[in-house]
Amino acid sequence: MTKSEFSKHKYFKNRELSWLDFNGRVLEEARDLDNPLLERVNFLGITQSNVDEFFMVRVASLNKMYSVNIQSTDASGMTPKQQIDAINEQEQEMVIKRYTTYNRSVLPQLEKNNIKIITPREANEEQYKFIKRYFNDDLYPVLTPLADDSSRPFPFISNNSLNLAVRIHEQDNKNNKRFATIRIPEVFGRIIKLPNSDNTFILIEEIVKEFIESLFTGYKVSEVAAFRVIRDMDLDVAEEDTSDLLREVQKQLKKREHGGIMRLEIENKMSKHLGERLTKTLDADEKAVYRINGPVDLSFLKKLPRLVTGHKELRYPPYTAYVNPKLAPEKNIFTAIRQQDYLMQHPYDSFSSVVQFIAQAASDPNTLAIKMTLYRVSGNSPIIKYLGLAAQHGKQVTVLVEVKARFDEENNVRWAKQLEKMGCHVIYGLVGLKTHCKLTLVIRRDEDGIRRYMHLGTGNYNDVTANFYTDMGILTTNPDMGVDASNIFNMLSGYAKPPYFHKLHISPKKIRTFINKKIDDEIEAANNGQPAAIKMKMNSLSDQKIIEKLYEASAAGVKIDLIIRGICCLKTMIPGISENIHVHSIIGRFLEHSRIYYFYNKGNEDVYLSSADMMTRNLNRRVELLFPILQDDIRQKIISIFATMWQDNIKTRVLRGEKFEKLDRRGLTPLNSQEHFIKEAQQKNKLLLKQEHAAKRDASVFHPMTHHESMVHLSNDEEEE
Repeated sequence: MTKSEFSKHKYFKNRELSWLDFNGRVLEEARDLDNPLLERVNFLGITQSNVDEFFMVRVASLNKMYSVNIQSTDASGMTPKQQIDAINEQEQEMVIKRYTTYNRSVLPQLEKNNIKIITPREANEEQYKFIKRYFNDDLYPVLTPLADDSSRPFPFISNNSLNLAVRIHEQDNKNNKRFATIRIPEVFGRIIKLPNSDNTFILIEEIVKEFIESLFTGYKVSEVAAFRVIRDMDLDVAEEDTSDLLREVQKQLKKREHGGIMRLEIENKMSKHLGERLTKTLDADEKAVYRINGPVDLSFLKKLPRLVTGHKELRYPPYTAYVNPKLAPEKNIFTAIRQQDYLMQHPYDSFSSVVQFIAQAASDPNTLAIKMTLYRVSGNSPIIKYLGLAAQHGKQVTVLVEVKARFDEENNVRWAKQLEKMGCHVIYGLVGLKTHCKLTLVIRRDEDGIRRYMHLGTGNYNDVTANFYTDMGILTTNPDMGVDASNIFNMLSGYAKPPYFHKLHISPKKIRTFINKKIDDEIEAANNGQPAAIKMKMNSLSDQKIIEKLYEASAAGVKIDLIIRGICCLKTMIPGISENIHVHSIIGRFLEHSRIYYFYNKGNEDVYLSSADMMTRNLNRRVELLFPILQDDIRQKIISIFATMWQDNIKTRVLRGEKFEKLDRRGLTPLNSQEHFIKEAQQKNKLLLKQEHAAKRDASVFHPMTHHESMVHLSNDEEEE
């Protein structure tokens, strides 16, 4: 079969529609009665914020292409206009499903548990008095009604802001009609918890609606309804034309608020007349107007669980992440890494070990330099603090801050300035490329000479998201990897062009070349009648050439297992093309974020971890890192982790053709892989506790104590166990 046979449009799912399918799988979690109720509430909020970002970036990009009349098609054969129309058609159905879930499932279930989101008309006398007082004392001074008439043009409606459209008329003259808008201020929380009630809430816009006439003295309000716009928020930085990337990003952040409208949401009770007026005035495409059967913008639901008092039974049970005792704060982490490599699987293994690695490097007198890439960090990052501390201790600290990390640009600009103030050397990467690799290099003077210590990972150095993103990382002193890591930083900060890398593989281009070579090796083995297998886990698979290569491998007889959380443009079950490819998607308590690439390689079983998905942008337009797992026990552990995830039959969906479907679990022993890994971590914690207790008991033999002291010591041990 020729290679061109694998490139037909019918063999590819459209990238954007595949993403909408993924968001549909998240919505399924909000509808799954087996999930704790407040977690379902959170999933529903996530589907909203997911789709908002999708319209701000992906739909915005398609609209730009359409506006300049680009007629070229994607791998599935769709033009930008066809994609925009198909997205809006599919999302209209998703909006109905989202709000049906909210109105018919989530709200009634919350009410059964005495958690209520009420309107002013449902408030009791005491609650109503509070609402009225809150409006008069807090909201009224801040609210600004904006008229729309000949002397006062229609106001600018900023992205993602919640607004009220108001129709009014003079009290004595119904024919003298006026139109105004009011922006709901974001300085107040969207959800207000009512006093003297455990869990009764009201949305701030409902309070404003109730007392809105006080803002229009002498007028009568005939209609009020909420609306929201989603704008083009894609950052457009022409790096080649700027010598100061930081300043250019800051300038673009200010411009971004005024991007074109991608989506207009209006309450479904808004009259046809008012809806048409808004659509026309805002110049929104009619297909991108969404009538909403409930509160506009359900992302507030992500905050609701945090505001609810009590109800532990409605949440995921807490657990404690495992900390390897050799990587504990009181131990010398460098001594441990010199002896062997360490694998961490977050969030089951605590991210604190990574933070500890940087903390010890910062204060260790033998540390000479720290070099690190930062793509996304938390708002109060301890890593930033330790990097600054290292610089103040005289270490040479070089930090690459990716100021173009989408929707984290402002945060990263702030951190870049902060790091510079603390004495760190801050760089912004290569022109035209985002730096997405996750790499920390510590150079240290050991007793036997200079040694490089590294952390290489699949996820961001974000101590907050590390609690609910699944990622993997290794700590190592492998000399070849150390040389490669130094070369990567020289490439990022200077003009170095390393002729080759010993162990690490770098995008742009090089990861694609390497993956193609590994797939070709499996194809050759299959053609020679030898066993051949590929296993990959990633967030998304959308690169056309990689998919064609996987089709070629499947046609040759290579067995291919893929775990893909999000976008998947590959189709299974195509006769002669993808019959040997099986795809699973796991959507659960944690966001699956790790990337694993496995090749059978004639029984040698090569395993790699990476920051890169098999997406064109990751392979062609980003600095990414793919690294081998060289220590046998770690390699086998990762193979085992993949196998456990593959056997998941509770949170897994299987791709059949181009649609993901839940597994038929009849006759199968239930397995939720994420819960399995949590239990593993808890078992390791219990074993560690027993070992600590045993060590204490052994130590007590050498210390004379009274009979009474001995009894107290033993009883405390028993109580803890």
